[in-house]
Amino acid sequence: MHIKTKLSALWVVVMLNLIFADILSIMVQLIDQSALEIMGDDVRLTMAIAAVITNIPILMIYFSRVLPYRINRLLNIIAAILTLIFVIGGGSTLPHYLICASIEVMLLLFIIYSAYQWSSTK
Repeated sequence: MHIKTKLSALWVVVMLNLIFADILSIMVQLIDQSALEIMGDDVRLTMAIAAVITNIPILMIYFSRVLPYRINRLLNIIAAILTLIFVIGGGSTLPHYLICASIEVMLLLFIIYSAYQWSSTK
């Protein structure tokens, strides 16, 4: 499989896991009938920051396929590191989140490894 295709596919799986973890978290909150806990008083700012951060993996699905080697390789590494920080730092200890986050972390580490090992001749 070509490296661009592989990286793009990995970003799709990361994104699906992010979405799935969020859906399950919302379901838990609805069942517990508790308010969603959002850090900080300004919900709009928190949601704006979350929108920016969650768009990183969404954009990487496309960018991994179309960008030239040098920028693609670097952007995949940087985006995976930023997404790792988001997954670990913004996480929860709920069992479903730990499962999804563990898979996300493994995939993101594999993205970093694959991009790092990528040479212009491959």
